[in-house]
Amino acid sequence: MSVGAWEPEQPTARMEIDRKQLQRFIAAITSAQPLQEALGAQDRTASILNRLPGQTWLDESASWQADEIWQLIRFFTLAEAQLPGWEAGAESAVIPLAKALRQRQQPLSKEQLLWIRQNSDNRYLPYGPLL
Repeated sequence: MSVGAWEPEQPTARMEIDRKQLQRFIAAITSAQPLQEALGAQDRTASILNRLPGQTWLDESASWQADEIWQLIRFFTLAEAQLPGWEAGAESAVIPLAKALRQRQQPLSKEQLLWIRQNSDNRYLPYGPLL
């Protein structure tokens, strides 16, 4: 019998974000259809994206315009509220995306903040847990 230390597996690679998928999310949020109908089956089951580490979203947001980031914030807010399995709480993609806008000196407006509050019951949106 040997005695050793158990170490959990470390992820070997950072998950890559599919920008075409994010563009489909933006198209879905800007369409007149409910998300359930506007998204294909593969996109409806991509809930892992809503719980990626914040730094992943901060890095990704560098490739997007402020209005596109707002559309992604809208998408993830509604996806969490409307699609099964998309609940993310304090891990929501909305939090780092809102932070990315603040870092650009383009914070969410009062109207945008009110929209998030009206369309979500996630108490952590848009700024995350207060420590």
